[in-house]
Amino acid sequence: MRIGIIGGTGALGSGLALRCAAAGHDVAIGSRDPARGGETADALGAQLAQRGGAAAIGTMSNADAAAFGEIVLVAVRFANQRETLAAIRDAVQGKIVVDTTVPLVPPKVMRVQLPAEGSAAQIAQDILGDGVRVVSAFQSVAAHHLAAMGEVPCDVLVSGDDRDARAAVVDLARSIGLTALHAGPLCNAAAAEALTSVLIFLNKEYGTHSGIRITGIDRSDGS
Repeated sequence: MRIGIIGGTGALGSGLALRCAAAGHDVAIGSRDPARGGETADALGAQLAQRGGAAAIGTMSNADAAAFGEIVLVAVRFANQRETLAAIRDAVQGKIVVDTTVPLVPPKVMRVQLPAEGSAAQIAQDILGDGVRVVSAFQSVAAHHLAAMGEVPCDVLVSGDDRDARAAVVDLARSIGLTALHAGPLCNAAAAEALTSVLIFLNKEYGTHSGIRITGIDRSDGS
């Protein structure tokens, strides 16, 4: 599958790019800074080569990466979300866009501060319009675990109004070695976004990279 990652030079975006490429997906990192994008792509490619992989990671402008991807992941800061989404709106019509944005408002990032729209995911849907199936995911996964390429001991909660789009993102997450669960309609993204501030507090309090794990679910199918 072709995966475009907008904001692919950040910790979460580059971790997802690494995982997707290692799983055999064609990956293009989008960045507003071509030099930084190229440096990130080269570094990730070298890391893959060290692990015996042959996959390549390309770098493009955000608009070109959005056009390239069959599924487009948006991994940017909340402060840059609206501007970034407006810039790729035309390129993602008819596609699945996975919004990973967490509405963190510095300096108090350990406090839940959801936007008036209800969630960052709802902002994404409002900006991109009805022609785009927005799915919310990956907020509670520590970038540290993604980059380490080992087991990620937490669940990915996947929210979206279109069940087929949710299923595609669940499948994508599982293909890169994560456990993923359907978490209901897009409005439920508010819970995962809010939980991220709690996890940041826990990380600072206990000096760890915490995540969440949902109990009571039969995982015999590998989920």
